[in-house]
Amino acid sequence: MEPRYSRESRCFKTSRIFPTDVNNHNTLFGGKLMSYIDDIASIAAHKHCRRSVVTASTDSVDFLSPIHTSDSVCLESFVTWTGKSSMEVFVKVVTEDLKSGTRKIAATSFLTFVALDENKVPVEVPDVIPETEEEFKLHESAPNRAEMRRLRRVESKKLASFFTMKYPWEKSE
Repeated sequence: MEPRYSRESRCFKTSRIFPTDVNNHNTLFGGKLMSYIDDIASIAAHKHCRRSVVTASTDSVDFLSPIHTSDSVCLESFVTWTGKSSMEVFVKVVTEDLKSGTRKIAATSFLTFVALDENKVPVEVPDVIPETEEEFKLHESAPNRAEMRRLRRVESKKLASFFTMKYPWEKSE
């Protein structure tokens, strides 16, 4: 399988912030931004492997600066690293004040996607080749994030084994 360059998966999405998109602080609702992030990241993953993909985890979303109704928001995503069937996707969120032109990094995010074949079984993905300084930095630091994901998943499974699945109105037996 031929490796692919990060640039081959690169995607952009630009949106305007409307009053219906904001929370009680008059800034973009975090869930709305998270939806944008998952959407653009899934496209980058799909472009990299040219297969159906599923979100395996949203590894992190760091909100760094509020996004206002006077802003546009531009999301950039690309595959930074691959495992056997998984892909780490980075999303950078840049706001631009539409009146002043001032730009800020508003958020960053890492997500993991798994490629699936036509039977919805995980399938091997191509390696990724970084080219830019940003891509190299993210690619080189990816194995550490992958190990943190693995450890977090183990802990999540342990914790999940203690949770009840009963609804509050169901009687205990």
